Amino acid sequence: MSGQKSVTPSAESLAASVNAAKSRGLPPLEKWNPPFSGDIDMQIRRDGTWFYEGTPIARPGLVKLFASILWREGEDYFLVTPVEKVGITVEDAPFIAVDFEVEGQGRDQSLRFVTNVEDSAVAGADHPIRVARDDETGEPAPYILIRRNLEALIDRKSFYRMVEIGEHHEGWFGLWSGGSFFGMIPSDELPQGA
Repeated sequence: MSGQKSVTPSAESLAASVNAAKSRGLPPLEKWNPPFSGDIDMQIRRDGTWFYEGTPIARPGLVKLFASILWREGEDYFLVTPVEKVGITVEDAPFIAVDFEVEGQGRDQSLRFVTNVEDSAVAGADHPIRVARDDETGEPAPYILIRRNLEALIDRKSFYRMVEIGEHHEGWFGLWSGGSFFGMIPSDELPQGA
């Protein structure tokens, strides 16, 4: 035994550790390598709501704080501080893209997405858009890479707006942003008249 007092991770201890190490911008998670401290009862639901011990986290500032220390390894998600690394559950993507702005048009178009935790990213080579389709229903689920390897599910109203400005390119219906074309569906799979 190392003689160190064992502490059970909690939302409060995570927030305290992050506040103690706080700097401007996002914390340097890639420089922190704390030992795994176990899982905590924290979940991000598909609609972007964060829960702790079965209760929604109602304070937006606390959600943003936790979002700033979110880390993904493979399919697993963690909250990381200089002294703790705890596992959490994410139902789908950790963020929701709730809106976007369009600048330019056609190949010169740029789409800047904003998330539910106020991150933003311009879709392009560094922030690609992908559309997954449900194997049974074919329903699309669009995502954009926001930061590190964390994605945002693009909300329905934003996806409908994307479809409105989409165009056909090399057999795909999709859209341009940041000099890249992002195919959403093969052109020949679109319903007639679309």
